[in-house]
Amino acid sequence: GQFYTPAEVSRIMAKVIGINSAKSQRKTIYDPTCGSGSLLLKAADEAKTGVTIYGQEMYNATAALAKMNMILHDNPTAEVWQDNTLSSPHFKEKDGNLKQHDFVVANPPFSTKAWSNGFDPANDLYERFADGIPPAKNGDYAFLLHIIRSLKSTGKGAVILPHGVLFRGNAEGGIRKNIIRRGYIKGIIGLPANLFYGTGIPACIIVLDKEGAAGRTGIFMIDASKGFVKDGNKNRLRHQDIHKIVDVFNKQLELPKFSRMVSVAEIEGNDYNLNLPRYIDSAEAEDLQDIYAHLNGGIPNADIESLSAYWEVFPTLQKQLFDKGAQAGYSQMKVAAAQVKPTIFAHPEFVAYTQSVSDLFQSWKANNVARLKGITQAVHPKELIELLAESLLQTFAEVKLIDKYDVYQHLMSYWSDIMQDDVYLISADGWQAGNDASNGLIPPQLIIARYFVAERDAIEQLEAERDAVTRAMEEMDEEHGGEDGLLNDAKNDKGKLTKATVAARLKEIKSVRAEPVEAQEQEQLNAYLALIEQESAASKKVKDAQKALDAKVAAQYAKLSADDIKTLVVDDKWLATLAADVQTELDRVSQALTGRIKQLAERYAEPLPQLADEVVALTAKVNEHLKKMGFACK
Repeated sequence: GQFYTPAEVSRIMAKVIGINSAKSQRKTIYDPTCGSGSLLLKAADEAKTGVTIYGQEMYNATAALAKMNMILHDNPTAEVWQDNTLSSPHFKEKDGNLKQHDFVVANPPFSTKAWSNGFDPANDLYERFADGIPPAKNGDYAFLLHIIRSLKSTGKGAVILPHGVLFRGNAEGGIRKNIIRRGYIKGIIGLPANLFYGTGIPACIIVLDKEGAAGRTGIFMIDASKGFVKDGNKNRLRHQDIHKIVDVFNKQLELPKFSRMVSVAEIEGNDYNLNLPRYIDSAEAEDLQDIYAHLNGGIPNADIESLSAYWEVFPTLQKQLFDKGAQAGYSQMKVAAAQVKPTIFAHPEFVAYTQSVSDLFQSWKANNVARLKGITQAVHPKELIELLAESLLQTFAEVKLIDKYDVYQHLMSYWSDIMQDDVYLISADGWQAGNDASNGLIPPQLIIARYFVAERDAIEQLEAERDAVTRAMEEMDEEHGGEDGLLNDAKNDKGKLTKATVAARLKEIKSVRAEPVEAQEQEQLNAYLALIEQESAASKKVKDAQKALDAKVAAQYAKLSADDIKTLVVDDKWLATLAADVQTELDRVSQALTGRIKQLAERYAEPLPQLADEVVALTAKVNEHLKKMGFACK
């Protein structure tokens, strides 16, 4: 099989086939191309009661690795067999037919050419190819048909295949038509390109469900190809992408440019072609320039109306920014481009919206702060973050302009980077872990912010005084340190002024009869030397004050009570960080609206005839100047 399936894809596959609803360990999960077993393990891990694991892998070393992984991940009873799944499937019933499973997940090798080696598909012992024989040089549908045959009548499966299976014709087109007519395909999830190691081509997840197949009248499609983050030379699904895909698929939510239920009748009208762009237009709308507005001025109403999502939330803001234009279909700006941002930020509806979002976060915080401060050694971190995350999603579910999954991503990123380690530390060692300065649970700046503000402010004042002296030295060097400057001869080989070089130059001057210029130089050198000494003294004050503060901070860790630690970790660290993250989403809303309006205002600020008149006027001025200088422009 494919050697490695990204963990985030494995999670999607497990969740869309509903393995988390398995109520007994007797339920089985099977991967016919299991590779090292990572997909099987991650899928099985979603089952709260555990499931019975079966896997087959063609290559001996990889199969051995899968067996070892099963033991290492506490699944010693899992059965992994080494052999060719298509020519020699190992797991069979007593009657010789293929063993059928409750769940199947797979990431088969893409478009393998030698799939039929070792057996005759036309006379297959297991009747896997009743809906058609795949082409001799491409085994994608061979694996798909094997998986369908390996599912119970209520079985559910998810398989990763290249996008070509959705639209290739000839033999594959015929197989696809038969599978669709049988109702086996519940959904298709298009994934971003360059997601898998070993191939950069885009892939999709085919979701299979035999339960209710006879009455299935449509296929639920998701185009998730745009939701990812660059990670080195590969793309990676974020927490928010995974959660959105799973939510939308399991709830069958239809979202513009992302998902829809497509009827079998519509698919039939497209000759059973399942290529996602035929059904979901995920392309971003082009930002078209309006020629009439460029010629005559005004802002196209169509551009203003494209911001309707904002006007729904700020209904009177539009009237404060725009006035009806002289021409039908065009408006005029009522405020200068530079005043767009302050106008938006000061508008009562925007202020109220900002406050409402902040209030929502405070509500989520109030509902969860006791849960966070109540972490004990009995708390399981994975269950905790799931509760926090679902609560956050529910809190921001109805907020307009802010995507709840963006807020969720902030929480999950912070969890992965910082909070997860903190929670595991607390669940292992208790809250007294905060008395240890070395484990990173409470960074020193949090101690300072809560207990030593006066000392911190005093150090900042000392630093400001030192920096003022440093700036005075830089200005003096800039003014007198050039090639002909009074300080130039005091510089070292690297062109720097130091206490030693300045003192040496002063000594050199004093040893000769002073000339007026040298007297001036001596004055500047003495002034610079005084600044060097001031800077040194100021730096020592900063260093001594910082050393004293560090000692106080180090001593404070041992004095912290459990309640002190909870306040520092939960309120000052975790929740303060998340509050700042929510503020970034508010900033994004304001920046997006402000940026677009300023762009439109500047784009159509000067109509073409006005620009042409300005060019004529400026040309006449230039010609007049040239004429006075005795030149003529031909």
